[in-house]
Amino acid sequence: MANTTSAYANSITSVSGRVTDKQTGEPLQGAIVSISNLKLGSTTNSEGEYTLINVPKAKLLIAVSRLGYKTISQLVDFSKTSKADFQLEISVIEADEVVVTGSPILGKNSKNSTTIETISKSELTQSGATNIIDALKTVPGVSQITTGGAISKPVIRGLGYNRIVTLSNDVKQEGQQWGDEHGIEIDQYSASKVEVLRGPASLFYGSDALGGVINIIDPVVSAPGEHNGQLTSNYSTNNGLTASNLQFQGNTDGFVYRLNGTYKNAMSFKTPTERVYNSAFNESDLSAMLGFNKSWGFAHLTYTLFNTKIGLTEGERNENGSFVDIDGNPVSESDLKSRSMFLPFQHVTHQKLTFNSNVTLGSGFLKTTIGFQNNQRRELEETATDPATYFYLNTYSLDTKYYFEEYDGWAPVLGLSGTVQNNSNKGEEALIPAYDMFTGGAFAYVKKAWDKVTLDAGLRFDARKINGKQEYQFNSFNSSFSNLSGSIGLTWQLTEKLGFKANVGRGFRAPNIAELSADGIHEGTFRYEKGEPNLKQETSLQFDAALNWEDKYLSVELNGYYNFINDYIYYQNINNEQIDIDGQLFPVYHYIQGNSSLRGFEFRFDIHPVDQLHFENSFAYTRGTNNNTNTNLPFIPQAKLINSIRYNFNGKKNAKVSNVFISLGLETSFKQDKVDPFETTSNGYSVLNATTGTTIRSASGKELFSMYLAGVNLGNTNYIDHLSRFKEIGILGMGRNITLGFSIPFSNQK
Repeated sequence: MANTTSAYANSITSVSGRVTDKQTGEPLQGAIVSISNLKLGSTTNSEGEYTLINVPKAKLLIAVSRLGYKTISQLVDFSKTSKADFQLEISVIEADEVVVTGSPILGKNSKNSTTIETISKSELTQSGATNIIDALKTVPGVSQITTGGAISKPVIRGLGYNRIVTLSNDVKQEGQQWGDEHGIEIDQYSASKVEVLRGPASLFYGSDALGGVINIIDPVVSAPGEHNGQLTSNYSTNNGLTASNLQFQGNTDGFVYRLNGTYKNAMSFKTPTERVYNSAFNESDLSAMLGFNKSWGFAHLTYTLFNTKIGLTEGERNENGSFVDIDGNPVSESDLKSRSMFLPFQHVTHQKLTFNSNVTLGSGFLKTTIGFQNNQRRELEETATDPATYFYLNTYSLDTKYYFEEYDGWAPVLGLSGTVQNNSNKGEEALIPAYDMFTGGAFAYVKKAWDKVTLDAGLRFDARKINGKQEYQFNSFNSSFSNLSGSIGLTWQLTEKLGFKANVGRGFRAPNIAELSADGIHEGTFRYEKGEPNLKQETSLQFDAALNWEDKYLSVELNGYYNFINDYIYYQNINNEQIDIDGQLFPVYHYIQGNSSLRGFEFRFDIHPVDQLHFENSFAYTRGTNNNTNTNLPFIPQAKLINSIRYNFNGKKNAKVSNVFISLGLETSFKQDKVDPFETTSNGYSVLNATTGTTIRSASGKELFSMYLAGVNLGNTNYIDHLSRFKEIGILGMGRNITLGFSIPFSNQK
């Protein structure tokens, strides 16, 4: 981003160019040419031509992508030219993607010292996943804590909950992520791509980014005069999931807009042996954006609404092993296949209002994000109208960064952020007290680029105060935390094919409200939790290094890390303590601390003897240890090996059937026996997956629609993942599931 700091006032009226196939020289229709930090984008026509309006006279990083081709990124100095042509190479692998997550400076992935994985929209859509986090499970080092098919929480290198920051539209998602059964309230169809940063990112995002970042990125706006959109829909056989999304956006002389709507509905999912009672869910999402894209930058106002109802499976059975309802009555086949919510269930609504701007200021520019979020979570146990627990959370946030003009390769950035959060309880019971939280932070960062070497470094200070209120069974308390975070990183292109990157980062996380004060049990947790108000903040020091090799036939990447975490917080059942709640015994888990370490690696290689064929393989391993007691940390994911082979069929120019592909994959999770003393081991398992798809075009080459068929767990394997919350009640993972989907684009572009 620092390369965009020349004066916006000296803008070019337009920038144009042509995108062609590098091998054949033929024009590529449907390629996306974008300048991410200005939120500008355009799609090439049948002649491969594009036009961007209101482009400043500056060095800008442009990304060019198209399905079936390597994504490229290139710096272009538009103070010297108003024309830029690009050539793309055939490949299913995204190469040197433009990323925004690893630093505040927009840049090539190869120039970022932290490890970042980019997942495209097509990969998200064609994964056969039931939510956006489930779609990321094949990223090496990424796992998920699941509660059925509807709820997934991200885990990166063994760290989850409040140790992972999820960003959407540049705003930290705040939805009571401390809870096991609290999912991520984001529409999976709204993203243009997702970036996953593996490792501490407290320097840029403050507390809670101790383990990594999931950055869900909105699409760039249409080029002036363009109005386009698409209809996407799919159906899944296992739980009858129907999901439909409609998007529409446009640009009229710099006035931009976007509308997005999604509806999902599913009955209870089926394991290889049974259908799981009360695991149905539905979801409806809406978002709207209005704004301006001018020569001075952009300003956008966005509103989103996420609304879902999710059945909470308790796993109660009769003497015959059949599921029973809350009254102890056997459930019927029609109940198992019903799309209605049975008690208990949760009803979650999440509203967000965001103002994003990026404007010139002096010789640099100022990027600001202001956000308001309201999260309402109702746990309904005995009636469908009166919640037993009702969390009502408001979050107000401000994040601003000033990007100085780049000088001799030096790109400095200063940033400020602040958050005010308050939670109230409106139900009959409460697991946590009402509270107010105040957070503030400031950082300085600089990046220096040479021809083959890039250095970056930064320092940040954060402070947080949490005031718990006296109510229900809780006493009032006040807790304050503050800390310095920092990082220093290096990338070095050793040879044309061999690259190296390393980073040392200090992270910080303040205890969350549940860790400090939880006292009770609510639906879906299967345990009683006790907080500890005297917990200390966590601090970490992580060493991270990666080597990558890429040539015409082989791509190899090895990432290794060692993360020391002082005062690591986790819960543990001590001496098999139990508590009687209404005649039912629940294990009591206390939050405790201990100096700990997490270490591991991710290894991947891709063999591509010809452009059309790719044999991709990845392996990820994490080990967590409490160094004080020399015992294993709980809830560390299983080691995972993923093998897949994909073939893309070449078609003729302007062929009506194009982009035909087929892929076959095997996911193997290994036995996890390195467990906490009060945790059970998990057996290894393998699931077979497959996907095929194609694009149908008109005689002129215009895309009419695309379709895909994705199969997950085709062998109907019996398994329980180590991080499944249904493991405690003996419920298997989802059985065979086949998803058929299609997408129909529409546009006024000729």
